[in-house]
Amino acid sequence: MSPASGTESDPTRKQRREQAREQRRAVEAAAAAQAARRTRLIQLGGVIGAVVVIVAVILVATSGGGSSTPKVGHSTSDPEAKTVANLLKGIPQSGNVLGNPNAPVTLKYFGDLECPICKEFTLGAFPTLIEKYVRPGKLKVEYLSMETATHEPEVFKTQQVAAYAAGKQNLGWYFIELFYHEQGQEATGYVTESYLQDLAQQVPGLNLPNWSAARNDPALSEEVTKDAQIVSQQGFTGTPSFLVGKTGGTLTKLEAPNLEEASEFESAINKLLK
Repeated sequence: MSPASGTESDPTRKQRREQAREQRRAVEAAAAAQAARRTRLIQLGGVIGAVVVIVAVILVATSGGGSSTPKVGHSTSDPEAKTVANLLKGIPQSGNVLGNPNAPVTLKYFGDLECPICKEFTLGAFPTLIEKYVRPGKLKVEYLSMETATHEPEVFKTQQVAAYAAGKQNLGWYFIELFYHEQGQEATGYVTESYLQDLAQQVPGLNLPNWSAARNDPALSEEVTKDAQIVSQQGFTGTPSFLVGKTGGTLTKLEAPNLEEASEFESAINKLLK
């Protein structure tokens, strides 16, 4: 016979209820303990974060404001300034013209100071042309402005006028070469007033007050505008672009696919020198 349900099953249900209550208490206690641990970890993390911030501030303060990423045109530019000084030393300059004004051959160089391809020419073929033709008085180079890489017209005019203003003291090519040697990454907005002032300070012998005053000369802005008119007449579409010919005669376009090598320029100049 089966046992009667009223005598043995009631205590069993009671025991199960007690066990269930104990299990719930255990689960709730474990959850509370876990929450407390999370709170302590969050608080500890906050303390550690605050300490890290304080240490970072101290490191920045003691390291001169984080100079591990030098600005364009500052102390790291000294070797570039020396390179430019050695390259141009002793070569006559007049405004935006480099070389003997009576040189038999003229090269007109249309450039944008922010153009990275112009920098390739400056660091590649140009030093050879300077040493082989400009320094001996065989070639003179005239720099003209052509807006390509600079995306803000006002910035373009400001930087080009700054170079022409240095040319008022016959030091324009120092400014141009320094700009290209210390050129920043395109379209990053690195050309600021501070950048231009830093370049000017590196130009040997430049009278800074006179340079600053010359930058306000409307004739220099007009010169940039006239350069643009020549660009339009010639149909140039990119920088650098070049015209070459006998001084005082008709100049023709010079195409140089490889701006890091001087051979194309040498060939054209040598033909004109014959």
